[in-house]
Amino acid sequence: MDDGRARAQVTGPVEGGSHGWAFGGPTVDFGQYGFRADEFFLDGTAARYRLQDGTSPSRDGKWAAEPCESAPFKTRFVVYRPTDPARFNGTVIVSWNNVSAGHDLFGGDSQEILEEGYAFVGVTPQRVGVHGIAPMNLGLVDWDKERYGTLSIPSDDYSFDIYTQAARAVGRDRPRGEIDPMGGLDVQRLIALGASQSAARLGTYVNAIQPLTRAFDGYLLQIYFGSGSPLEVGDFVINLAAPSMSAGTNARLRGNNLLRDDLDVPVMVVNSELEAIACHEVRQPDSDRFRYWESAGTCHVSEQGQRARSPKYERDFGAPMQVTPGINRVPMIPLFDAAMHAMHGWTSGGKPPRSQPLVKFAGDPPAVVRDEHGIAKGGIRLPQVEVPLETNSAIPLASDVYSILGGSSEPFSPEKVGKLYRNRGEYLEEFAIAARAAQSAGVLLPRDVAALVRQAAAAYDAATSTG
Repeated sequence: MDDGRARAQVTGPVEGGSHGWAFGGPTVDFGQYGFRADEFFLDGTAARYRLQDGTSPSRDGKWAAEPCESAPFKTRFVVYRPTDPARFNGTVIVSWNNVSAGHDLFGGDSQEILEEGYAFVGVTPQRVGVHGIAPMNLGLVDWDKERYGTLSIPSDDYSFDIYTQAARAVGRDRPRGEIDPMGGLDVQRLIALGASQSAARLGTYVNAIQPLTRAFDGYLLQIYFGSGSPLEVGDFVINLAAPSMSAGTNARLRGNNLLRDDLDVPVMVVNSELEAIACHEVRQPDSDRFRYWESAGTCHVSEQGQRARSPKYERDFGAPMQVTPGINRVPMIPLFDAAMHAMHGWTSGGKPPRSQPLVKFAGDPPAVVRDEHGIAKGGIRLPQVEVPLETNSAIPLASDVYSILGGSSEPFSPEKVGKLYRNRGEYLEEFAIAARAAQSAGVLLPRDVAALVRQAAAAYDAATSTG
């Protein structure tokens, strides 16, 4: 049986294959930022975990797990890092790649990472990332058998230890042999990152695995629905395309447990309005080791997020991603970058991120309180929400799971815009004030303020056009 301290073998950098590039890799020109991208294989034996006899996944998050049987695995991880060690800020963001779309999905090329000198490691710890879901078959093995044909993950039950072993391969105490995936960088801290389904996996890692491995120096959970994944799922994988996923989606998207409050490392959750609804019954107060942010007027998926993914999708699959009309149009990326910036400072010995107001709820059962425009009250107020040209919310356009994740956006009429703002200059002045207020609150970074004001000018022109 694995003792929970196994180290897998790293090989690479990986090259070749029928496509000639790593799936999901960057479309940004890394050269202009002094970055490079490499891919490596991770090959070894992983343990799976179970709850100790007589225990349960309790609401308080203090789960007692133990390793049990083990199995061989082989997967991949990508590394984005500065080519000049002097530019490295000491923090490695270790991404639990998301597989809800039936294939590996990860970022790592945001302005915060590239301009501030982080390293990013995107790990493929789940079975779907390697083997896909029939009949789509978008996993690595089917996408490029020549490059990835030897990869194998037996079950998601082994994902937690696979993720741990990837962390050990890139962390402070990694082996310094002939192959160093970090290129000799002086790694100071590892921050675990996961979004959506991956955030649920990290929720379980926080509650059950971190006390055993102490593998990470901090956790950043994005768009987290408030429930950790089961430790043991066998052959089950999440398939959003399955008809059963849409039936009862709202009931499933409800938080069931807290994140344990007795760790000695920081944990931060950053949610849109949709996950704020899911987490309402499991909200927990900020502390010296926990921060919880909710953003009003946002949703799990945005139009801008889909457009940002499209270049990768078109390169890897040969067709552009279809952008869903009418979904939410307030992107979360600037907020995620601000949270990452805050987590870097926090795990480096600085102050915790500022506490933020929560989305307002009222009634029985509790529902989001909305203003005269239909926009949620309370919460983090990004400038597109505070100085609106449209009603953005988590209210879905239909009842299927994709619609629920996308929320909605309803533009104001030109007449309504004219009543709210006397002219373009007044609108932009109000927008800039709101953006600077968000910066002062710590939920926007200075580089994003100027970019959002430029986007606001184009948005106003489109909103007032009668052509």
